Amino acid sequence: MRTVVWSDDALDDIDAVLLHVAQDSPKGALTLIDRIENAAAGLADFATGRPGRVPGTYEKVAGRTPYTIAYALTDRRITILRVIHGSRDWPEGEWPAE
Repeated sequence: MRTVVWSDDALDDIDAVLLHVAQDSPKGALTLIDRIENAAAGLADFATGRPGRVPGTYEKVAGRTPYTIAYALTDRRITILRVIHGSRDWPEGEWPAE
């Protein structure tokens, strides 16, 4: 089993999601974050993503959310790089503009 590690950018993405959604629904924000975190944790057992738009990465949609988890994969570790809403403009080869 691989270890899942969150990058600072991914943690910033999670914080932004939490703050944005909590404005309208604090409970919904916690449910959403829980779904994203569970999807990321599941990658440790079975990395089921597709090749990412950024070279050297993979992507997985967090179940029952509009968010994509972008990650890098090694033999021992999965690094969550970004958590990005599906409606964001995400050009091939780079991360969405802030």
